[in-house]
Amino acid sequence: MVTIRREEPDDAEAVARVHVHGWQAGYAGIMPDEVLRRLNVAAWAQRRRDVGTADPEHPFTTLLAESGDEGVVGFTSFGPYRVDQDRDTLDPAWGEVLALFVEPGHWGDGTATALLRAARAGLAGRGFTAFRAWVLEENHRARRFTVRAGLSPDGERSTYPVPLTGGRPPVRLFELRYAGRLDG
Repeated sequence: MVTIRREEPDDAEAVARVHVHGWQAGYAGIMPDEVLRRLNVAAWAQRRRDVGTADPEHPFTTLLAESGDEGVVGFTSFGPYRVDQDRDTLDPAWGEVLALFVEPGHWGDGTATALLRAARAGLAGRGFTAFRAWVLEENHRARRFTVRAGLSPDGERSTYPVPLTGGRPPVRLFELRYAGRLDG
């Protein structure tokens, strides 16, 4: 059983660890191996601290899933919809789940469902009646989860650029946007 709580400043390292592990397992075979190998928990934790994700005034909320002695095993971030996925241009008519990652050892055990349920409640509590989420087109596991959770593709696509080293152009991955209701 997991408990859900809000992120605090001291959680940056634990959240970054889940995020990196989630990328490495969830995006294996989708993103280039070199990208997944160079992911750095300490750097991602520092970025979280720099952006202030745990600040109560931050426009996005991050909730954590904790499991017994394991500590943080998952997280979700949500808030107003980012127009063109730009955190500085927000559409208050829609909510968005920006991220939902779970340690691979907890895939399929209800942790992701509990986190999404909490994110939906948080968005509804802010007055949103509908929300969106972007999912990599090739991430079939995440797409199945998203559909089971009651969201549907709305026809919008985007390109997610994945930077490469050595001056090479980024790899461009396609994302699909899903939408769902919060009031029904």
